[in-house]
Amino acid sequence: MSLNKLTILIPCYNEEGTLERIVHEVLAANTLGLEKEVIIIDDGSNDRSYEIAQDISKKNSNVKIIHSKKNLGKGSAIKKALPESTGDIILIQDADLEYSPKDFPRLMRPIVDKEADVVFGSRFIGGEMHRVLYFWHSLGNKILTFLSNVFTNLNLTDIETCYKLFRSKYIKEINLEESRFGFEPEIVAKVSKLYPPIKIFEVGVSYKGRTYHQGKKITWKDGVRAIYCIVKYNLFR
Repeated sequence: MSLNKLTILIPCYNEEGTLERIVHEVLAANTLGLEKEVIIIDDGSNDRSYEIAQDISKKNSNVKIIHSKKNLGKGSAIKKALPESTGDIILIQDADLEYSPKDFPRLMRPIVDKEADVVFGSRFIGGEMHRVLYFWHSLGNKILTFLSNVFTNLNLTDIETCYKLFRSKYIKEINLEESRFGFEPEIVAKVSKLYPPIKIFEVGVSYKGRTYHQGKKITWKDGVRAIYCIVKYNLFR
């Protein structure tokens, strides 16, 4: 089946300082000739994010908006956007500028070349540029990835990565349950269980992490929830 369109999902919560720039970078990105569809999911922001998204959408016919009056989390935002997605490939892009759309071509290439059905970006392979930040975040991610791999029998290096790409039919057939950051280990567990087995690739990406002062939102509580989700969705779903 030919691939004609890429849908980029951008969950957004209180990102008035970065939203316009990230959408500009997404719209300018090389998508290997595929048409772009951009869906911004404003997850109950209490700053100007929704107004900025509306202004962007008015100027760009291929940008849609989904608005939630209440903050429900990244997983909830993705679940709301999937039924509205019309692309052959679906890509998840955070709104905070930590991940660069310049990486789109290398992320898309395995799917476009029919080598992969799912591609995960990794901050820990490939020799790309990385901002040096929190040791405990890095260690925590490696522990979570190791635990996930034990259950899934995959050899991923970064399950908490923002960049996850799917042939749309695969992510749409998965029943997503997690509303917040637990979505990340949940989707890895459920992708690993698809039958017949699908082809999963990992591609190195650049990363410019934010500090908490700059707006980083994930905390140690999300790490605890991730452990729970790894066990739950690998053993009991």
